[in-house]
Amino acid sequence: MSGLALNNVTKEFGTFTAVNNVALTVPHGTFVCMLGPSGCGKTTLLRMIAGLELPSAGTISLDGEDITQVPTHKRNLGMVFQSLALFPHLTVGENIAYPLRIRGAAKEDQVKRVADLLAMVHLGGYADRPVAKLSGGQRQRVAIARALAISPKLFLLDEPLSALDAQLREAMQVELRQLQQKLGITTIVVTHDQREAMTMADTVIVMKGGEIRQAAPPIEIYRRPADSFVADFIGSTNLIAAEADSAGRVSVLGQAVPGISLGSGMKTATLSVRPEDVHLTAPGDGALSGTVTFVRDLGGTIETFVDMSGQRIVAVSTPRARPQVTVGQPVGVVLQPDVCVVLAK
Repeated sequence: MSGLALNNVTKEFGTFTAVNNVALTVPHGTFVCMLGPSGCGKTTLLRMIAGLELPSAGTISLDGEDITQVPTHKRNLGMVFQSLALFPHLTVGENIAYPLRIRGAAKEDQVKRVADLLAMVHLGGYADRPVAKLSGGQRQRVAIARALAISPKLFLLDEPLSALDAQLREAMQVELRQLQQKLGITTIVVTHDQREAMTMADTVIVMKGGEIRQAAPPIEIYRRPADSFVADFIGSTNLIAAEADSAGRVSVLGQAVPGISLGSGMKTATLSVRPEDVHLTAPGDGALSGTVTFVRDLGGTIETFVDMSGQRIVAVSTPRARPQVTVGQPVGVVLQPDVCVVLAK
């Protein structure tokens, strides 16, 4: 089968399990972002794919070939480290040509490949420039070009954009995605940045405690999270306790919410409701009751914080749809059934 396959991969460091029984298939040409809190195992998993760590159990296959024991330099992959790891004593061109030189490529082939790659990353004419004279974004492009020099089967990046300022980071996210689409190369990125993952990935993998909690397209991760951890980790959400009576009627904070079903046999659950899906109205008319505690104007959006029997609910609206409310004002909170995701407690 074409692509990358991890078969029940585990990595232990003494008594600590960093990655636990991970099974994953990445089709050829897919852009994957691995996301999760610090210590969740995403970098360890990337290092095992790269061959920098050996699994304690399980196997790793690439295009049907078992590469679990294959050394890193024989896996035909390119990798960009968080530190970039460029050679400061070499020029831009020499850095990019380095993996070709150690593989014995002819000098003229090196020169042509370097020129092609520099044009691809929008650094044409920079071959003789010292690396130390480059900006952060330019060094990032050089590291990407060097990793792509050998036309790898896999392109791996470990938090490659974390050192860039916010504006440059967003620009590089778009550039990196467009480059991957142009080359059609299987790409796996480790990141802490949720926006980065949602912007670039075909598939987002959310990890916690060494395990994959959900692997799905970004919109599915956002709209249909697998559990309360994923719902709370990706973007922002309101997690609200709900319970059903013997007749299946659902109540939230002691107030009935028609149209919501918890599923067969479920008596209690957690509802995940994104802030942009919470609507505020006048009290009554079947809406849940609450009191405004804080209003925050962020320019592009307005956040309204509402207290409902001790539970904080956040509603987000655009400036044009801004609710005319003030702190201390009673409001109605409307939760539409089709935007409430039911999660097992």
